[in-house]
Amino acid sequence: MPAEDDHRVRLHLDRLLAERGMTLAELAHRVGITTVNLSILKNERAKAIRFSTLTRICHALNCQPGDLLTVDPPDEARS
Repeated sequence: MPAEDDHRVRLHLDRLLAERGMTLAELAHRVGITTVNLSILKNERAKAIRFSTLTRICHALNCQPGDLLTVDPPDEARS
């Protein structure tokens, strides 16, 4: 079983924000979470995300979870 920190899920918040012409602060306001917490997600330091937060992010960015999240193959995992 892999260690708890050994995940390969990537959040593509930077790309979606750039495509939408939206700042992190604007998204945080629309989603109703702090810029600091959103930054933790953006910088891939989060260990989890609530479905309610994911839903609000997808709504604000007009996207689906699959547009926001991907899973790297095992050979591309970051250490």
